[in-house]
This record gives sequence, structure tokens and C-alpha cells, in this order.
Amino acid sequence: MMRILHRWPGILAAALIVVVTLSGAALSVFPALESVTAPTTAETTTVADLAGRVQAAHPGLEKIKRTPSGKIKAYWFEQGEPDNGVIDPATGETVASADKNPVRVWITNLHRSFLLDDTGRVAAALTAGAMLILALSGAVLVARRVGGWRCWFAPLKGGTAGRVHVELARVAVVGLTLSALTALWMSAETFGLIEVTPAEPGIAEATSDAEPIPLSQMPALDDIPVSALRSLSPSDPTRPGDTVAIETATGVGVIDPATGEMINWTEATLLQRISETIYMLHTGKGAAVLGVVLGLMALAAPVMAVTGVLMWWAGRIRQPRLRGTVRANQARTVILVGSEGGSTWGFAVTLARALMQAGQSVHLASMSAFAPERYASAERILVLAATYGDGDAPASAKGFLDKLAAVPEPPATPLTVLGFGDRGFATYCGYAQRVSDEAQARGWGQLMPLDTVDRQSSQDFARWGRDLGAVMGIELELVHEPGRPASHALTLVSRRDYGAEVRSPTAILRFALPRTSLWQRLRGRGFGRFAAGDLIGVVPEGATLPRFYSLASSHRDGFLEIVVRKQPGGVCSGQLMALEPGDTVAAFLRRNQTFKSGKGDAPLVLIGAGTGVAPLAGFIRANTRRRPVHLFFGLRHANSDFMYREEFVDWQGKGRLEHLFTAESRADQPQYVQDVLYIEAAHILHAIRHGGQIMVCGGRSMATGVTQALEDILAPAGVTPAMLKAEGRYVEDVY
Repeated sequence: MMRILHRWPGILAAALIVVVTLSGAALSVFPALESVTAPTTAETTTVADLAGRVQAAHPGLEKIKRTPSGKIKAYWFEQGEPDNGVIDPATGETVASADKNPVRVWITNLHRSFLLDDTGRVAAALTAGAMLILALSGAVLVARRVGGWRCWFAPLKGGTAGRVHVELARVAVVGLTLSALTALWMSAETFGLIEVTPAEPGIAEATSDAEPIPLSQMPALDDIPVSALRSLSPSDPTRPGDTVAIETATGVGVIDPATGEMINWTEATLLQRISETIYMLHTGKGAAVLGVVLGLMALAAPVMAVTGVLMWWAGRIRQPRLRGTVRANQARTVILVGSEGGSTWGFAVTLARALMQAGQSVHLASMSAFAPERYASAERILVLAATYGDGDAPASAKGFLDKLAAVPEPPATPLTVLGFGDRGFATYCGYAQRVSDEAQARGWGQLMPLDTVDRQSSQDFARWGRDLGAVMGIELELVHEPGRPASHALTLVSRRDYGAEVRSPTAILRFALPRTSLWQRLRGRGFGRFAAGDLIGVVPEGATLPRFYSLASSHRDGFLEIVVRKQPGGVCSGQLMALEPGDTVAAFLRRNQTFKSGKGDAPLVLIGAGTGVAPLAGFIRANTRRRPVHLFFGLRHANSDFMYREEFVDWQGKGRLEHLFTAESRADQPQYVQDVLYIEAAHILHAIRHGGQIMVCGGRSMATGVTQALEDILAPAGVTPAMLKAEGRYVEDVY
């Protein structure tokens, strides 16, 4: 409901909001310019002082006005002709014309009424209402997305349009809400819905017919500072009994021109003061800095209007139409997708294609289209569900649980749920968990237990795919590519070979950096910017799917380095292992944001085996700040595949690596990396108690053994690997 409330007012009123906010931002500049350019008035100057100087310079004075920005304007008759000017309060002389700026008048009319008089004023009021709805509903949606109000400025992930939209909203929502509220109040005043009657001093006449004394000698004016003045109108000597009228910030009054004494005074009402404050907040007149700040916030609205429409349109076209899928009643495998931003649809398409290549008939649909009565031929239902906000259903899953609850009997077809989320949030895969729990509570059979994919990890997805294939009795390799960028030719500059003695050929391959433009480096595109732990994708000759290898270097090192092990029958690893210096291979860069060592000085525990040492070596290489790093490295034998041995010694000498612990599975006394973890548990506990992070890279079996060992090791500290994962302090890159 909240998203609908946010979406449609934004789409319908987008053009009007752009006009209102851009014109409002332009108008916010004028009060600031006035406050800067207006001649200054001494704090001790009274209205009597000012009026005397202006009256001396312009004997036919009719009125003096002080704008909220501090500019003094005067209006007078000279030789029977009206004239005006901006006044220097120190001399009373004219320094500029007081005529309104025609550009400002045009922008004001555009802002208030779209240049359409009363019809335009109604449209402007409706636009302000739409903006208020957008601001309030948007604030709720932002809080949901980031995990709660306390996480308002938490880091964002997702597409560019969505991130820009939310980043601007987080900063501008207060200003936009304030502008919308004050605009609605002013519109209500314009149309008489709120009656703010101007203060009137009441009827009063001069007490004598004596000649008026000069304004500079009037006691009533001598008690009022210029900063409080709104307007002053001298008496008309041709009209018997006429008085001097004055309006200030606190009220209005009349003065006897013969004595200079106040003969009637009316205080401004509370409603008048509220109205004046609202006018000041909305226009910035009287608060120039606030006006500029609100104007800058208003500039965010056009950008958010554009990004909002782009997000809506992307959502309209995001659900893919995949060739080869069949109708719901013909499919043996039904894939249902719950996606908010569209990324889960990409995983679903990868899954559907792989299943169809394996000979399966597949139906692909959104979770909101759930209709179990149509799945007559289905042997399994696969639900891929993202989570929106605080455990809510994503856009394409609306109504799924309601439809499930309305089914008289649970479907006979078994179900499995795969959740997509971010372990950094407390409600990690919360909606997928709800779906799984509700299905089990309804008695729906489970094909596989609930599993999850953390931060769109292709490795998690591939692992789940292998498990699904095993259950289905087919070989299922899910290689998910959000979109393969253009490949670059990488030239091998050196290689170091290991593992021949244990019949496991392995090599550290170092490639030269490909040429990148300044624009690519500034934007971080292609190979312009990368870090250890990122991936390079290599498409082997004669194949269509890439293989990914973790980088052991960053762009600051001036080269790309990976570790490759020759796999039996491995096409890609075979071709890479056959490279000699000077040879080239086509590759592209893939960010791996889920496997980063982070910033700060907290200890780092790195655990890896075999080729999994590559990104860990890269993290140590980049540790120029000398944070405490403990490396646990599993290898076969020190004489065969002790990769980076020389570098580790050098990095220890430079303070980049504090401890190195090795486990040799082919030594005289075989050990695996989890065995060494138990032996050196004190170092791990010390690191975790001081806010440390654990990073694991390597094969699935190794990672499973490491997790089991850490369950025991961390127990005295009262934490578990799962708890650390939820905090982002336990990350894996497992294959």
C-alpha cells in the first residue's frame, strides 16, 4: 500500500513537481541576494532616525517599507509624479530602483499558479499535496529499505537510479516535507480555508489640529528599532485628523502626528504570527540561509522525479519474456519469482535456461501470479524470493501469502524456497523465511530446505544449483551473469608454477594492466579500478560461459594476478595453464562487493586453502596501514605448493602480516586448516573480541569444516559464525 501511495502521485504529478521545485529553487536565491546586497542598518538605528533621513531626502514621502531580507524601500511624490527607490538607511538617499524584477515576477507567477491564475493556483495546491504524500511515504519506504529509522544513512546497494533516488531522498525529505506543508497552508489562506485577518489598529483620529511634527521627533517611533519595522505611512497633511500608521513584527498602531505619541495599538494574533512564520519558512524571506538550503533540497525533486519514473518503467519491463518456457499447466518445473528491484528475475532466468538445457519444461512467473490449480503437470515448484525492507514482500510477490492461505489444501507438488538478501540487515531473507514457514505450516511438502543467496552472490547461487541438480538427478551448473561487460585482451607477463610434485599443477599468473582511458579510471569502469577479491571472467575458446578467478591484486599494484589450478578436463584452466609470457587471453572484470576486507584497524582473520589464497594474499599486500592480520593457509605440501612463500616473509617484515599459520595435508603429520584453527584458537578469540573480521576463501568442504571449527572456538566469546555473518564480520567466497 505504501509503495502504491508513493508511486502514483509521483508519476501523475512528476511534471508539475519539476516545475514547482525548479521555480522554487530559483526564487530561493533572491532573498539571499537581497540580504547580501541590501545596505546595512546600524543596530542602534530607530524608525525615527530612518524616517527622518528619508523624509529629509524625499519631502513628498508616502510610505517606507522594510522587506524581510532587510532592504528599505520608500515611495514618494515628486512634482506630482510617483517615484520609488531602495534607500540607504544611513543617509536616506536612493541607491536603486524599488521596481519589481520582471524575471522574479514571472518565476513567482509560474511557481504559484503555473501562469494560469486561479486554475493554476488549484493545480499548485494539488502539486504541493502530492509532494507531501511523496515525501512522507518516501521516508517510510527509505526506512524499510535500509532496515529501520536508526539505519537511515546505512550504505545502499542496487541499481544506479534506485541508489540516486534514495540518497537524495534521505537528504532532501525534511526540506521537501516542510516546503509542501507550508505551501498547503499558504494555499489554504489564498482560498479562504484558513482565515488570517490582518491586524487593524482600530479607528483613531489625531487629538489636535496642530501642525505635524517631523517623523524624526516622534517619541513612539524613537522606541522602535528598524529591525522590527514592516511599514510606515506618514499622515496626509491635507486630511484633517489623519494619523501616522505603523506596522511592526509584533502588531500595528496609529500615532498622533502632532504629538508623536501612540494613540492606538493592536498586537498581532497567534494565527497571524504562525502565518508569518510559515511564509518565512516557505520563501526564505527573513531567513536567507534557510531559503537557500530549502532551495538546494528542492533541486533534488526533479532528479528524484526522473529516477522515480525510470525505476517505475524499469519495473514495468523488468519481468522477462524467456523463449522456450511453457504454460503453467504444461510445466514440470514452475519457477515463481518475488523481486523488488529486478535482480532476482535475472537469477530466475539463469535457472530457467539451465533447466531447459537439461531437458526440463519450465514455467516462469511472478509469485503474485501463484495459481496452484494450474500446475497440473508440475513435479516441483521453485520459489526465488527477495525481501523488501523489514521482512516485507517484494513488488512481484504481493498477495502470495494471502493466496496460499486461501487454498483449501496445500499443493501436492513439493516446494523449495531460495531467499535473496543482505546479511548486513537484521531481517536477512525475512520474507523468504516467512514463505517457507507458512508453506510448512500449511503442510506443503519440501523439496529442499530453505537456502539463501547473500548479496547476489553468484557462488551461493551456483552451490544451490548443484544441490538442486542432485535432488532432481541431473547435472545443474548455474553460472549467473548479471550482464557480461566487454572483454579486454590481457597479456601474461610472468608465471610461477607449483604443485607438480603432488600432481596438482597450479600457477600464479600475472597480467599487465590493459590500457584504460582517464574517463574509465575516474568512473571506475572496466579495469580502471579494482581491488583484491574482485573477479576476472575468462571465456575459454570454444565455450560460451565464463569462468571466474579471484584477483590477488588491486589497480594500485599496476598488474592483475590470479591463481589457477589445472582441473581434470577443465577447458578454461587448461587454456590458462598453457599460457606463456607474451600470450594473451580475453577477460572482463566483475566486482565482488560481498568479499571485501573493509576499512579500519580491527584485526583480520584470513582462512583459505589452495587457490583460495589468492584474494587473501591481495588483502595482505594492500595492508599498508598495518592492521593485525592472521593468515591460516591450507596447502598440500610446503615443498610443492607453498604459494606466496617469499611474499609472506616480506610482508611480515613490513608489518602487513602479523601471523602465518600453515596446514599441510600431505606432510608427514597431515593437518587441515580447521585443525590449525583449534590449535591457534586464542588468536581468533582475541581478534573477534576486538571487533575483528573473518574471511574464508576456498572449496565448499573446507569452508564447511572451518565453520564447524569456529562454532566451537567462538563459543567462549558468546558468538557464533551466524551472528558474525549477520554483522558482516564473517564473509565467504566459496566455490
